[in-house]
Amino acid sequence: MSIVGIDLAGVETRQTGFCKLTSVQAVTCNLYTDKEIIEKTIDAQPELVTIDAPLSLPPGRKSIEERTSIHLRESDRALLRMGIKLFPITIGPMRKLTARGISLRETFECMGFRVLEAYPGGAQDVWGIPRKQRGLDKMRVGLEGLGIEGLNAEMSDHELDAATIAYVGKLFLEGDAIVYGDEKLGIVLPKPRSK
Repeated sequence: MSIVGIDLAGVETRQTGFCKLTSVQAVTCNLYTDKEIIEKTIDAQPELVTIDAPLSLPPGRKSIEERTSIHLRESDRALLRMGIKLFPITIGPMRKLTARGISLRETFECMGFRVLEAYPGGAQDVWGIPRKQRGLDKMRVGLEGLGIEGLNAEMSDHELDAATIAYVGKLFLEGDAIVYGDEKLGIVLPKPRSK
């Protein structure tokens, strides 16, 4: 089983983290262009592609540029109710990221790949793992504690976030993750740990 995780940047001049996860073995790199991302994903032939970027618009919006009072999707509201912080998809740089994410989702789906939106920070919150702002070493150690292999201290935050959501994709395929919001266009997160 192969899953691809993509920590997508809003523009092609910034690094996008890419992870191919096979079982629990992560192989990561940083990419830039849509062409590179698409080629690397085709090479991986994944059962699932998880992307850290908004992959849909809030119901009622015709475009990301449209000026309306609608800023949140049901998936966004669900995460906020859980205490997971996120940026509304309609503000500033999130607009470019959303447009790029939707375009890549459509491309991958036309190729026959299943695609889900994932949120590494939200997954790390669910697991109780420090987010990147608290130190990449702490985040990496937390991910290794989940059983993810192949991580190292040289990896960028983008690669570690891509590994995070690839692992969430694995959990989803194993029935151990939940899609919040719309089943096809919601955000997938790991199931909360039982206390």
